[in-house]
Amino acid sequence: MAVMNTLTSSSPLSPPGAPVRSTVIEVTGLRKRYDDTEVLRDVSFKVFDGELFGLLGTNGAGKTTAVEILQGLRPRDAGQVSVLGLDPGREGDAVRARVGSQLQSASLPPRMRVGEALSFFADLHDYPHSPADLAEQWQLKHLQRRAVEALSGGERQRLFVALALIGRPRLVFLDELTQNLDPVGRRHTWDVVRQVRDQGTTVVLVTHDVEEAERLCDRVAILHNGSIVASGTPSDVARSGGAPIIVSFTDTELDARSLTALPGVRRVTRNGPRIVVCGDGPVLAHVGSHLVSAGRPAADLHAQHPTLEDRFVTLTTRLTSSEGNPQ
Repeated sequence: MAVMNTLTSSSPLSPPGAPVRSTVIEVTGLRKRYDDTEVLRDVSFKVFDGELFGLLGTNGAGKTTAVEILQGLRPRDAGQVSVLGLDPGREGDAVRARVGSQLQSASLPPRMRVGEALSFFADLHDYPHSPADLAEQWQLKHLQRRAVEALSGGERQRLFVALALIGRPRLVFLDELTQNLDPVGRRHTWDVVRQVRDQGTTVVLVTHDVEEAERLCDRVAILHNGSIVASGTPSDVARSGGAPIIVSFTDTELDARSLTALPGVRRVTRNGPRIVVCGDGPVLAHVGSHLVSAGRPAADLHAQHPTLEDRFVTLTTRLTSSEGNPQ
């Protein structure tokens, strides 16, 4: 199977005239079946150099199978896959030597100490990160002498991420990164993952946590029952269902009908002093400008935008229902 071209003429993150960005991962028509169950169905997506890409889906959607195929850990049944210009189905060893990976199934000898694990993995690479620096960054410094079997779920998770990064990979896979972390650890981990991306490493984040994907990712692909059902920036995916922006404020005297002619306004309703405007695009700016021009600026002017969670729930619920009740 021919390896795909690793350059793309444009990127959704690059404005016109911006430098061409490398395609780090390119997947076309990927399929995988276990017995009578098709786990991945015609999956296609790209990941660009230097971005934080989220593969988002419920448990059982096929996310982990997909990233295992990308790393040459599992064979595919059909489709083309290129990772760093290599076909992981034929060149799995070369792919794994160039990427970092933190997977749910990762394991270490139970009695190995944290410091020993960091030093051991550092010795496998020519130009590793300092184990001490990674221990500091991932809050492992106080755990250096603790055995792996004595770590909590969150501590184990942080250790495996540090091990995935120790070889300075150009690309790293992070699978359900914060599932065992408390809120403070979760926020710290998000900050560090952003730093990893900002330092030039491409990150593929596999998650079922919609908030995590929305806060962290440059782009996402929603995988549902083995198929990509939406992709793009989190804000683009959130808006793709056509849900309106809801602008609301209170004004007892304004003639609400004056708002109906503003650009982007779909509908205006009043409930006592409360006025609600449904619209698209920069409708908040238009409403605010109108109120100022009318000499009635609203101190409580507020906009509620469609969220990625709204779109995710709508897509997965609707599609599950239609698949369970074929016409």
